[in-house]
Amino acid sequence: MAHEHKLEIFRGLLKFKSNTQKIWGVLIFLTIITAIEVVLGIVKPGWGKSMFLGMKLLNWIFIILTIVKAYYITWDFMHMRDETKGLRRMVVWTAIFLILYLVFILLQEGGYVFDVYDKGYIKRDF
Repeated sequence: MAHEHKLEIFRGLLKFKSNTQKIWGVLIFLTIITAIEVVLGIVKPGWGKSMFLGMKLLNWIFIILTIVKAYYITWDFMHMRDETKGLRRMVVWTAIFLILYLVFILLQEGGYVFDVYDKGYIKRDF
């Protein structure tokens, strides 16, 4: 049972004639995003050091660009666009809840370690 894959990216704005061209198109897109991240990481512009929601603006840009890359890797290379809506939601919601849980743990433990180094020994009962 052969299934024909959709040959467009960017919600249909860019269409390709074959799967090979589509793979090259997505690869070039991901390479451009990675190059932007590398250049911003090396240059570290002054405007990126301003704070936004408790974190530097440059860090937010890195997080957003990484999420965009993860989306396109999953959507095109793992063929999630061709799956049923239920499977797509199951994969995405599981990843979102896992990421939120890991961020919560990271912030809790990071806050505790910061307090230990800042104020000395602190015991916290959970």
